[in-house]
Amino acid sequence: MNGSADFWNRIAEKYARQPVKNLTAYEQTLERTRAFLSGTDRVLELGCGTGSTALKLTGDAAHITASDISPAMLGIARGKAEDQGIDNVDFVCCDAGAPDFGEGSFDAVLAFNLLHLMPDAEGTVKRAYDLLKPGGHFVSKTACLREMSPLWRPLIAVMQWIGYAPFVRRLSKTEVERMIQDAGFEILQARSFDGAAASWFVAARKPE
Repeated sequence: MNGSADFWNRIAEKYARQPVKNLTAYEQTLERTRAFLSGTDRVLELGCGTGSTALKLTGDAAHITASDISPAMLGIARGKAEDQGIDNVDFVCCDAGAPDFGEGSFDAVLAFNLLHLMPDAEGTVKRAYDLLKPGGHFVSKTACLREMSPLWRPLIAVMQWIGYAPFVRRLSKTEVERMIQDAGFEILQARSFDGAAASWFVAARKPE
């Protein structure tokens, strides 16, 4: 995964300056995510990027461990936390496919805009399952490229070839739900939000 880290390190500053493209869908995602968190939860976010979402959710959990493969992204995230005076979040550098935490360590695991970037998305979801306590929640939102116009495919391929795009897996909504269920989760909610039909939000629960 070093190649992925290099890509995200290279674009970290530019990424941090970009505004949220669909603010309504983003706010709806946060609202629905909060419904599956409680103030006593210990939460892990996989692929936190520059930390914006983790920081917005710190008031809804006891502690958030936000992880990413990119040290440059995490450096920006730590700066944001310091500027905002938030002290119940830690930023940890690790591969989302193999986070080094004990089994049953968390009440919730979050994975936003991540699974389509993972060559072994199934393994990532299974690891999230193992990291959760019984009854814990897995909340994800995934870009389902199979639901998008096929005209995007050659463009993405060209961008990858010249180093302007990372690895991207073309997942469908059905495939995302199936891998979550195959990991052992019970799906509680699956939906899209305003103006973001190809971005699939899934909230699931690990059985007691």
